[in-house]
Amino acid sequence: MTTDILEPSRAKRLKASTHETHDRLDTSIMAAAPFATIEGYGRFVTVQYLFHRDIGALYDDVALQAILPGLMERRRLPLIVADLADLGLSLPQDDTPPAFAQTAAIDIPEALGWLYVAEGSNMGAALLRKEAAKIGLSDEHGARHLAPTPEGPAAHWRTFTAVLDAAELTAEQEARAVAGANAAFARVQALVDARIG
Repeated sequence: MTTDILEPSRAKRLKASTHETHDRLDTSIMAAAPFATIEGYGRFVTVQYLFHRDIGALYDDVALQAILPGLMERRRLPLIVADLADLGLSLPQDDTPPAFAQTAAIDIPEALGWLYVAEGSNMGAALLRKEAAKIGLSDEHGARHLAPTPEGPAAHWRTFTAVLDAAELTAEQEARAVAGANAAFARVQALVDARIG
């Protein structure tokens, strides 16, 4: 008698493959307690801006839009820009060019890994939103980018992971997606270390 062992979904494989870098990042952010003060929160939003600036070109990519319907509506950079303005902060400058440029060809599997990280952060945003409320911020002022989508964070994530899991990738492309997700976590870690820690 044989039993079929179901392969975990791509989203679950990405989670397992990025567990270490993700945990390290979460620990760093919590240790810095950026939600304790408005100033600390401002530094957190600066990190968010630089990360989402890195991936801004992905939302305009036609090939990615074909794989991920509704991708453009998932873009959070304009909300982060509005939050910075609410906080009286100018757009942060960074010597590092964006990870993805509008003018360069985009490696789709790698981009899927980066988007996995960006979309996954929406799940944690529900907790962060409560912390932001404690320092007087809201979905309309200063914490717009943490606001849930109309369908809620869990449904929003399930929609994304269903499409991610359905994307046809070779083993080599799968490895590039994992590398992309780890690179995204490492980029945010570097930003946290430089700007919050």
